[in-house]
Amino acid sequence: MSRPAYLGKMLLHWCEACNVPVLGKKCGCGKKTQKVEVTPPGDIRPAFDYDIKRINTISEKQFNVPLIPEGHLTVLNKAPYDDRMDEIIVDGKVLASIRFEIESCEWVILPRLEGARRLFHGRDPESLSGNLKKWVIIDEGVVPFILEKGASVLAPGVLDADPGIRKDDEVVVLTPTGDVICCGRARMAGQEMRDEKRGNAVKPRWSEAPAEAKIPAGGQSWDDAVRANEKLLDAMIEESHTFIRNVAGSIDKKVSVSYSGGKDSLAVLQLVDEVLEDYEILFADTGIEFPETLENVREVGTYYGKPLKITSAGDAFWDSIGVFGPPTMDTRWCCKICKLGPIVRLIDENYENGCLSFIGQRQYESHARAMSKKVWKNPWVGNQVGATPIQEWTALHIWLYLFRTKAPYNPAYEKGYDRMGCWLCPSSSLADFFQLEESHPELAEKLNFHLLAYAERMGLSPEWVKYGLWRYKRYPKVLMELAEKKGIKLLPKQATPEELHLEVTTGYRPCKVGGISADGSFGQAVDIESLKESGMLNAVGKASYIEGAASVAAGESRAQVFASGNVNGRSENEKLVKKLMRKMELSVRRAILCQGCGICVGHCEHGSIKMKAGRAEIKDTCTHCGNCIEVCPLAKFM
Repeated sequence: MSRPAYLGKMLLHWCEACNVPVLGKKCGCGKKTQKVEVTPPGDIRPAFDYDIKRINTISEKQFNVPLIPEGHLTVLNKAPYDDRMDEIIVDGKVLASIRFEIESCEWVILPRLEGARRLFHGRDPESLSGNLKKWVIIDEGVVPFILEKGASVLAPGVLDADPGIRKDDEVVVLTPTGDVICCGRARMAGQEMRDEKRGNAVKPRWSEAPAEAKIPAGGQSWDDAVRANEKLLDAMIEESHTFIRNVAGSIDKKVSVSYSGGKDSLAVLQLVDEVLEDYEILFADTGIEFPETLENVREVGTYYGKPLKITSAGDAFWDSIGVFGPPTMDTRWCCKICKLGPIVRLIDENYENGCLSFIGQRQYESHARAMSKKVWKNPWVGNQVGATPIQEWTALHIWLYLFRTKAPYNPAYEKGYDRMGCWLCPSSSLADFFQLEESHPELAEKLNFHLLAYAERMGLSPEWVKYGLWRYKRYPKVLMELAEKKGIKLLPKQATPEELHLEVTTGYRPCKVGGISADGSFGQAVDIESLKESGMLNAVGKASYIEGAASVAAGESRAQVFASGNVNGRSENEKLVKKLMRKMELSVRRAILCQGCGICVGHCEHGSIKMKAGRAEIKDTCTHCGNCIEVCPLAKFM
C-alpha cells in the first residue's frame, strides 16, 4: 500500500452547529470547529449524488443497509492505496472507506467504528439474521482481550455469525447486546466461525469500547457550506487575485489561461476573469478527451466571452500507439505527442514572444507539484511561462469557490470521476477504467480493441489488459503477486520491429586514420530520401547526400548512414563516438517515425524547425546544436 504523503496543511474541520465541512478552525457562524482526522494528503472533495448512490449501493450489497442517510452532506478524501480508495466523511466523522479491489475488480466498503454503529444502530441482535449481513456476535467475556490487548477474534469466542460471510469479507463484530466492538476482515467463513473450536475468526482493523451512534439532523446544502466558509474563501481569493495582478504586471507577455475542462483550470479562469480584462483561453484537444469536456470547453468559451484558441492532436494518439506501444505511467509519450506538442504549436502560431499562461496546478495533487514553484517554465513548452494562483488550495476550496460563483463545471464530475483529463490516461486507477465501461462503453471498447491487438502481437494474455497491467513498465509488487497468482505473463515475446534500434555490430575500435570508429546496423532498410527531406541529420552536423547514403560532419567527427540500414562513425575518442552514434540513431528514428507533435519546434531557439504536412522539418539554417534531439518523444520513450 502507498504511504500517506503530507503535501500541505491538513485543513478539514467540521462545524457541529451547522453540520457542514469547514476549512478552518472557525465557522462563518462564529463557532469553533472540530478537526477531522483524515489520511494525508487530505485533498477533500464533495461527494456528488452519483458517489453517494454508489456508496449506498455497495453498502446495501455488503450489509443490506445504506451507509449515508438522505440529506447529509458528504465529502470524500482520496487515500493512498494500490488502486483507488476514498475515505467517506459524513457529519464530521469518517464512517468508512470505499476502495476498488484489484483482484475481484469490485468496490468494497471498509466500515470504521462510527460507520458500523450507524449500520447496526438500534438493531436487536435477535433480529440480525435475514435483516443485516456481515455480522459476528462474540461472547462478552472476550471483549477485554480485543479492547485492551488488541487480540484477534478467535473462533471459540464466536456465539453466532452471518452464514453468508466469506473469508476476507469486511465484517462488524458485536456483543450479545448489540454494541459494536470492532470492524475487520474475516479470516474464515461465517459457518466455520460457528463450528470451529480453534483459529482466528476476525482480524480487527478498528476496535473501541461501545459507544452510541449519534446522528445529527440532515438537510444541509452546499450553499450552506459555502456560507460557512465565506471568510476563509475571501482570504484565499484575495491572495490569488493579488498574485495574478503581480505576475501579469511583471512579465511582459500576452496573458492566457490554459483550460483543460477540469475544475482546477476552471477556478483559475474564474479568478483571472475577476481581475484581468485582456486575456485569452487556450485549450489543447488531445483527441482522447471526454465528450463532456469538449462540450464544456465550448460552453466556457461562450460563458466568459474571451477569445478561445483551440488546437487539436486529432488522431495522433491512435496513429502513434503502434509505434510506441501503450503509454505507461513511466513512459507517458502521449502527453508529449497529444498535449504538449500541440500547445507548443498553438503558442508558436499565436504569440510571437511566447505567452504567460495561468494554469490550474495545486500542491495537494502530487509530491512533484508540491515542490513546484508558483511561476515556472516547462522544459517541454519553451515558449510559455506558467503560473498557478491556486497552489495552496485544496479540492474543497476549489469546489466551494465554483459553487459560490456558479461557474460552469464539467458534468463528467457527476458521473463518478474525481479528475478530468484524457479518458485513457495510464495514471488513472483501474477503477476508472471499469467506470469508463459503465459511463462511456464506446470509448472503453475502442481502447480495449487496441490493447488486445497489442497484447496478442506481443504474446500477452487478455488478462494483461483486464487488470490494467499495460499501464506499467515497472510493475508494483502487488501486481507482480497478482500476475503470479493468475499465471499472467508480464514480458512481451519481442520488441516491435518499427522501433528502429541501432545495434553496434563491431564495438568501438581504433581507426587507421586516427581516433575511434564504430559500425552499427538498424537491421532494416532506411529511406535516405526521407532523411534528406526531413533535414533531421542537420541536428547532428552538416549533412550531405548521395544516392543510397548520407554523410554528416560535426567538427572532427564523421558519420555515414546507408540505405541498407548500416551506420558507421568516427570521432576523437570512444566517448565522443558513442555520443555521435547515439545522435545518428535518434535522428534517423525521428526522420522515419516522426509523429508531428511539434515539441522540437518550441525548443529551437533559432526558428530552424517548422511543421510541414504534419511532420517536423529541420532547415539548412540549423546551427547543429542538437538541443531538439533529446526532447523528442521518440528519443525519450523508445
